[in-house]
Amino acid sequence: MCYEVPCSIVTAMTTAADAAATRASAPAAPRTRRTLDWRLRFGALSLIWGFSFLLIKVGTHGYAPFQVTLGRLVFGTAVLAAAMVVRRERLPRGARTWAHLTVAAFLLNALPFSLFAYSELTIPSTLAGICNATSPLWGMVLSLVALSEDRPTRVRVAGLGLGFLGVLTVLGAWQGFHGLDARGTAMALLASLSYPIGWIHVRRTLAGTGASALSMTGAQLGVASLQLAVVTPLFTSVPDRFPLLPLLAIAALGALGTGLALLIQYGLVAEVGPTTAQMVTYFIPVIATAAGVALLGESLSWSTPVGAVIVLAGAALTQARTR
Repeated sequence: MCYEVPCSIVTAMTTAADAAATRASAPAAPRTRRTLDWRLRFGALSLIWGFSFLLIKVGTHGYAPFQVTLGRLVFGTAVLAAAMVVRRERLPRGARTWAHLTVAAFLLNALPFSLFAYSELTIPSTLAGICNATSPLWGMVLSLVALSEDRPTRVRVAGLGLGFLGVLTVLGAWQGFHGLDARGTAMALLASLSYPIGWIHVRRTLAGTGASALSMTGAQLGVASLQLAVVTPLFTSVPDRFPLLPLLAIAALGALGTGLALLIQYGLVAEVGPTTAQMVTYFIPVIATAAGVALLGESLSWSTPVGAVIVLAGAALTQARTR
């Protein structure tokens, strides 16, 4: 989501990198005691990622979408860089690793973040949040093609069909998608599709590097920041003024919605496991919808929440695994 990198992607990178690091290092040090109960951190993460779509919308009220994305990445990178300094983490090594990180940075950060920012110029933040929830559906389709170990089951196929039925419900297919901005919606759906493509790339190329998840993600965000730093001046001009509220929204989006959120996510995966941690995915569109309606005054027809529930139910079924 936008929010951030969806939980399944964060989980995959965390598991792969940390497992490799564990195999290559000495016995792990005792775990530090958590100051906050994991349920509180889970709730905080849900709120942070759920409000990210609102922050994107507010940011685009004062700045171009590429500028919103660049600011988000810079602030997020700063938070992870500070965490790496505190924990004495080193950047990944090797030209091959950095080449694959460059691709991952584009697919998991630069591209989807920019697409969501552009989409919210013409669609409500509520719709963008629900489109984000389709990532597990795209992920299942792609994994069946790209990952030989993934086998379809009746439950997962049913979940896929149910999920896309929910998408059609949200979009109002029975009324010919009346009043829907096709371009903005397509951008949001394409952003959601970019996440699982990036996750498959990470899973295939970056597992076993020996670097920690924090180091890998910090480097990835740094590379994405450089990518946007090159692109943004080509398509935007320096703002004549710097409105404060949109600037604060961008800072919060990056520092909280990108940097801090990923640190919280890593802690949750380590403490309660990836299955429980990734449940945050199902709270994000609910919070995004509530925030958009309550704080931005966005309209809400019956099909939006009903479709969102169907999408989330389908997404949950696609994640089901046979015992």
